[in-house]
Amino acid sequence: MTRFLRIFCTFTILLIPVRGMAGPDVLSETAVWNEGMNAFAVAAPDGEILYAKDAKQMVVPASILKILTALVAFEHLGPEYRFHTDFYMDADNNLVIKGYGDPFLVSEKVAAIAGHLAGKVHTINNLVMDGSYFDQIVIPGTQAVSTRSYDAPVSALCVNFNTVFFKTQKGEIVSAEAQTPLLPLARTRIQRLGTQSGRIMLTSDGNETTRYAGELFLHFLKAAGVTVQGDIVLSNTDTENLTRIYRYRSEIDVSEMVNQMMEYSNNFIANQLFLASGAKAYGAPATLEKGVRAAKTYAAGLGITPEIVEGSGISRNNRISAEMMIPILDAFAPHYGLLQKRGRVYFKTGTLAGIQTRAGYIEGKDGIFYRFMAMLDTWDWPADPLIDRLANEL
Repeated sequence: MTRFLRIFCTFTILLIPVRGMAGPDVLSETAVWNEGMNAFAVAAPDGEILYAKDAKQMVVPASILKILTALVAFEHLGPEYRFHTDFYMDADNNLVIKGYGDPFLVSEKVAAIAGHLAGKVHTINNLVMDGSYFDQIVIPGTQAVSTRSYDAPVSALCVNFNTVFFKTQKGEIVSAEAQTPLLPLARTRIQRLGTQSGRIMLTSDGNETTRYAGELFLHFLKAAGVTVQGDIVLSNTDTENLTRIYRYRSEIDVSEMVNQMMEYSNNFIANQLFLASGAKAYGAPATLEKGVRAAKTYAAGLGITPEIVEGSGISRNNRISAEMMIPILDAFAPHYGLLQKRGRVYFKTGTLAGIQTRAGYIEGKDGIFYRFMAMLDTWDWPADPLIDRLANEL
């Protein structure tokens, strides 16, 4: 039996859903093929298409779009690039913090930075927070008021993924993380939402994310022994004539960030990389339009024209075809190890209400890495058994 025929049989047989999964126990072949927009493609590394169905149909990619976003970040930032955050003193003895979009600035890092700064300055006036490297940006597909982690807003100066994790203990709202204090802004927001526990998102309204970052830095600076005489000030600063006293570089590079983005399908990391790539390509400040332009320009270099509105896949206005995913997977092939792994399958999943997508590589029995792409506009039939069976056939 030829490879093409084996692949064809695999897809045809698996049009009957697995018993016990969501949906009816038996779903006819015709129903699965014709319901919604279902697209499939399997290709060999040499470009030979082994199987395709509706491969030119533009469909919603969901989180498999992150593979393209990773390529754009590698192109403009570089796999070994490390985000940085700069610290300056001005003529009025203000400590100025300027952020450049580091998505991994968390409480432990802020505490370490504060300890380092305490060895350089003992007293400051105001704490000036400069988040101007990113414009005010709302990611399409996210909700402004949300308790869902994938709705976290983006910003140039952010901490703890722009989220707050809390719980109610003996009737009192407290932090659910030992390393993170419950700060005034967070407490006010929790009380306004009326929730008792969980993880809430900050918002981009009124520079809330930047102010929250300021509160966290202020807390740890004071804990490290720095006297702060003034307050938190949000300001766009001209740093050219200031004295930089410290540059913090992220402990992990873009390649590791991509690995964690893929493992947890983190939308916040994806769009921080997406926006930073646009700013690197076309200059500050980072805007959604520049990120989209960088992604579309990169895609054009691959000979494809997907419809892109943001970098994580959360928006249903993103559109791509199974056929277009093949050159994306070709370009990402040197980095396949950054994807999730199950058996001989390296893959990225995508999920939105009513949509399942899968894309990645299957290491065949012949040692060749085949590219695969499955986009299902239905939840009545699970995608994973198809990919597992396909891996067995290859």
